[in-house]
Order: sequence, then structure tokens, then C-alpha cells
Amino acid sequence: MKFEPCLQSATLIKRYKRFLADIQLDDGSERTIHCANTGAMTGCADPGNRVWFSTSDNPKRKYPNSWELSETRTGDRICINTARANQLAVEGIEHGVITELLGYEQLRTEVKYGSENSRIDILLNDSNRPPCYIEVKSVTLLDQDKQGQGYFPDAVTTRGQKHLRELAEMVKSGNRSILLFIVLHSGIEKVSPAHHIDADYSHLLEKAIEQGVEVLCYKADISHGEIRLANAVDFSFLG
Repeated sequence: MKFEPCLQSATLIKRYKRFLADIQLDDGSERTIHCANTGAMTGCADPGNRVWFSTSDNPKRKYPNSWELSETRTGDRICINTARANQLAVEGIEHGVITELLGYEQLRTEVKYGSENSRIDILLNDSNRPPCYIEVKSVTLLDQDKQGQGYFPDAVTTRGQKHLRELAEMVKSGNRSILLFIVLHSGIEKVSPAHHIDADYSHLLEKAIEQGVEVLCYKADISHGEIRLANAVDFSFLG
């Protein structure tokens, strides 16, 4: 996934109201940009970080600029736009990077499913095997005290809990269900559920795995011009 047009850079002043951030451009001017991330963004939104933002040509947008990347003082690169995780997942399936999902005949996104009125991020269909339901989550929370250890979620997520119940329900119906973690932080090399942040989510995930839900973790390579899915990383409950 290439950024076109090219991203512009600035210095982060602050993030606020969840969806907004103020930045200072290199010429000293200030600007408010949109932040497409509803999480806590712990370690990803420290004032003074270098940020990169895209520009929309949609004249109806109140804030035409969107925050895409952060670079921490330690040099880690982070994609904070959670919508990019779904796009990378689709690319990873179509380009054969996610080897566990090769060979399906049809890929659809945002398909209604389940008893709790959800939409699955990706639905794969094939005439020779059951449908495959894929819920995509972006991982950006790095534990600074444990080298390479990433966690999900970074805040309590009742929506994420609902998704786990829906995935388990699909398995019971004879389908394949996958929770796909997309790591969008260059410093993260392994992923665990954040029991210390959302114990209910961690318990539900453990139960969902016991019921047959699969967990996959893939990490993205991040640069100022491009993001691409690169390789699998480990998942465990031992973080």
C-alpha cells in the first residue's frame, strides 16, 4: 500500500476528543487533523512525536488531513490509522502473504453476519470448503519493559468482546473463524491479549480459541511512503 499523494510531516502538539489532533508544521503554522483511531493510543501519541498525515480531496470534509503515522523518540514507526489494518489484510490475502488463507475463490468485506448484528471485516468463500470469517484488529501497544512485546487491546473493548462471541458462533455453525492481528508498530515482535487492560476480552479470547477460533498475527513494514504486510509473528497468552 503506497501513500499517494505523498504524506506530509509535522510535530504532534496533542491528541484530543479521540478523533482530533493538533500539529505544528515545519513553517511554524498549526493545523487540526483527523485521527482515525478510537483506542487509547498509549505510546503512539506523545506530544513532540513526528507525525505524517495524508490529504483528502473530498471538499465536504471539515478536516481534510488524516493522521497516518507516528515516529517515537526511540525511532519506532507506528501506523495509527486503524483502517489501514483491514486494507493490509486484504492485500495480504490477495498477494499470498498470509499463507494460511491461500486459494479462496471470493473475498468480500463488511458483510453482515451473526446474532449480534455485526459486520465481518473479511469473508472468504470457496465452493470446496466452508466460508471463512475474518475479524481484523490492529496492534500498536508496545510494553516498553518487555522487549518486542505487544498487546491487544489498548483499552476496554466491548465491541471486540462481541466480535469474539460472533466468531465462536460461526465455528459452531460449521464455518471457519479467524482473529487476525495486524501489527502496526515496528517495535512489536510478538502479541498477547492485554489481560491487565481488559480481562473479559482475554477470557473470551481463550474460550473462543478452545471453541475453534484461529488466531493469526502478521506484522507490517512501515515507511513514510509505503506500508506492506511482511511476516508472521508469534501469539501467546504468556505476555
